[in-house]
Amino acid sequence: MVIHRRAGKTVASINHLIRDAMVTKDSRFAYIAPTYRQAKDIVWDMVKHYAGKVDGVKFNESELRADFANGARLRLYGADNPDALRGIGLWGVIFDEYSQQPSNIFTEVIRPALADHQGYAIWIGTPKGKNDFYRLYQHSISDDNNWLGMFKTVEDTGIIDQKELEDARKIMTEDEYNQEFYCSFEASVKGAYYARELAEARKAGRITKVKYDNAIPVYTVWDLGVSDAMAIGFYQRAGNELRMIDYYENNNQGLDFYKKVIDDKGYIYGAHFAPHDIAVRELTTGKSRQDIARGLGIDFEVVGNMPLSDGIHAGRMAFSRLWIDEEKCGMWLDYITQYRQEWDDNKGMFKDKPLHDFTSHAADVWRYAAISENRMTNDQGAVLTNEVYNTQPIPRIVDGRMEEFQCQQHQQPEDWRYQ
Repeated sequence: MVIHRRAGKTVASINHLIRDAMVTKDSRFAYIAPTYRQAKDIVWDMVKHYAGKVDGVKFNESELRADFANGARLRLYGADNPDALRGIGLWGVIFDEYSQQPSNIFTEVIRPALADHQGYAIWIGTPKGKNDFYRLYQHSISDDNNWLGMFKTVEDTGIIDQKELEDARKIMTEDEYNQEFYCSFEASVKGAYYARELAEARKAGRITKVKYDNAIPVYTVWDLGVSDAMAIGFYQRAGNELRMIDYYENNNQGLDFYKKVIDDKGYIYGAHFAPHDIAVRELTTGKSRQDIARGLGIDFEVVGNMPLSDGIHAGRMAFSRLWIDEEKCGMWLDYITQYRQEWDDNKGMFKDKPLHDFTSHAADVWRYAAISENRMTNDQGAVLTNEVYNTQPIPRIVDGRMEEFQCQQHQQPEDWRYQ
């Protein structure tokens, strides 16, 4: 449901969940906002207002939960804590402002939770660039049998008074007005760092299908975030072009898990880059994550510790030479589109720093890649990640040219390099 601002989407969705909870014994329903704080501030009072008219309903303030007399429950969640949603069974779920939520929260967490009861999912919101919310809407209007797709602007609903719209137009930018009231997916996200660069890349056709070239090595760039969050970008350098051929992101996994991820890709690697804090040693073990990774066969090169603003500037400068695989880097595109400056409500202006949210890891990967691209030279030996080598020709780089040599079948250490 792509519907303009102040049309009553949230009120409608909450009442939809309340109605189904009333008639479905022992059922479970969820409303998910971008953050838990938003769910509490905006929706909780609404739930108590409407569900409070139903006999026998009790409210749990600490868990933002409404318990119905028939054993059904309706609970509010935030997408900023997806682990709280794991393992539950659901009959129905509403995603509010899904464009501001991690795109994998449905496929990895919620979709399995709906399977047991053949539950439903409803996405509501106004656009915020072309991201997973946009793709879901496009899918909904192409699959008439299983989906309902709804698109309503202010002209379609007539809910907002014309004088109010005229007044709003006087103080809002064209992008803001078109996004909020005419549901424009083309309008850029306010304060987005890479809005212009992404628009130019699309116009130039650099966001497309980018094939892996096995004649040149792949360089990985990692962001090691807090709470074990991890993001990996896969790049190839061809002349002046920088090609982003793949992207992977996950959390709560060890380095051995990500070692298997990059091995399973089947790429021939040149080098692996990580931020400077990978070399920090833990007090308990005396080892750094760089030491642990080296033991697993990943020999990280450390990215220089450049100021954040300078790194973002480097990312903007390098974007004009970047080609992006639209499919394999779809999540990265979703996040980089929304990577934006933090807004200061007190001063009524943007802060001189980015908003730290689910988009930050993808943006940091690109920032580190832009800083390190001059080290992706293709004149250094590629790291062979296969544990057993056979007599098949293996490419190598000699004086900047790719050649092949035969290797007898034998076991080699995982971090073995050749020049």
